[in-house]
Amino acid sequence: MTRLATGKTSDHSPAREAAARPWLEALRREGADRFASVGYPGTDQEEWRLTNVSALARTKFALAGPHMSDEAADLARHASFGADAVAELVFVNGHFAASLSRTSRLPRGAMAGTIDHVLAADELIMERNLGRIADLSQNPFVALNTGSLRDGAVVHVGKSVAVEEPIHLIFVSTCGAEPVQSFPRVLVVAEDHSQLTLVESFVGGAGVHLTDAVTEIAVGSDCRMDYSRLQRGGGEAYAVTSLWARLGRGSQFISHAATLGGKLTRNDLTVTLAGEGADATINGLVIVGKDQHCDNHTLLDHAAAHCPSHELYKHVLDGKSTCVFKGQILVRQDSQKTDSKQTSKSLLLSDEAQMNSQPALEIYADDVKCTHGSTTGPVDEEMVFYLRSRGMGLEAARHLLTYAFAADITRRIKVEPVRRRLEDFLAAQHGLPRDLRITDLGQHDEKAR
Repeated sequence: MTRLATGKTSDHSPAREAAARPWLEALRREGADRFASVGYPGTDQEEWRLTNVSALARTKFALAGPHMSDEAADLARHASFGADAVAELVFVNGHFAASLSRTSRLPRGAMAGTIDHVLAADELIMERNLGRIADLSQNPFVALNTGSLRDGAVVHVGKSVAVEEPIHLIFVSTCGAEPVQSFPRVLVVAEDHSQLTLVESFVGGAGVHLTDAVTEIAVGSDCRMDYSRLQRGGGEAYAVTSLWARLGRGSQFISHAATLGGKLTRNDLTVTLAGEGADATINGLVIVGKDQHCDNHTLLDHAAAHCPSHELYKHVLDGKSTCVFKGQILVRQDSQKTDSKQTSKSLLLSDEAQMNSQPALEIYADDVKCTHGSTTGPVDEEMVFYLRSRGMGLEAARHLLTYAFAADITRRIKVEPVRRRLEDFLAAQHGLPRDLRITDLGQHDEKAR
């Protein structure tokens, strides 16, 4: 049966809802108590040493309300995939916007809706999975999100069901007269032998606002999931996102994440390969300038044998921007025959940009193949000279090489509307023709490199 999100809001207040569902109130209380205990992280903590969030602690953020502004509606329409998405759920400042959402093309056996609606339709899915994958003890922002949990999206794909066209979740953040904060929450459950294409888009308007988002993904056995995340924040936008995925036996998980601006962005991604033969590919692209800061922390947790994983992150820094990449591959004792490779590459377009790359391997098994590497540098002047010798101007040569550097990520993306958005952004950034395309020249995974 296909279940659809509706435009109605819940008739129950959070207090009445919690009383009816003790497990949910206990989860919220656990998150609130944990954040009250630890507070915002400081630079004295290793995981936050290079990302200073003291500005968040000093700012008096109000909880964003459900008000729909013209700016929010315009941002949502601009982010929409239209007919390219099989379903689209829009949240404005963490609140569901029914008038901008649609789910009418979902196939039988798939469900996409709000937390309230899924609680009413199938509470067991929620109770078994919500808060079971994301570890609020590991990240204060996960605890803060969990303690503030009210609205969010749930995607459920039944056994042997295929959703090949993307389900698109759009999260819009805007600000009024005072700084606001919102706490989007996403739960994705893919049953055995299913297929799912999912895209999350985070867009921000003007003003100071904080988006603290948590996504939990439970993938069954022999599944295939293609996940993409697009982040584009305004000049005063703060974004902290956490994605936690757990893969079953023989499942394949492909992730492409792009961060395009924002005053401060912190992304944590944890993928646990829990079943034998699970396969993970995680790619990332960061493009920042001015005084923007982006920090990506990734963990590939190999908890079962015969699991390959591949990771490629690329960063383009201009102005006085700063970036951090801390990628860890963890191979547990019984995870023999692990094959994992991690690569971080960074391009500095100015002398004032700063990149800090920290790849790491933690291996407790003896029959494994694991490598990691990191490179950082300016545009290759020999390449610039070659292009200039063919009649191209200096700035045009630099722009084209920057585009090609980033397009090594975009060409691997098989979800057409995601790839198209990124390529258009890159072309516009560097004054290149908007119809310029570097298409997928091979497989999107590490074997093509």
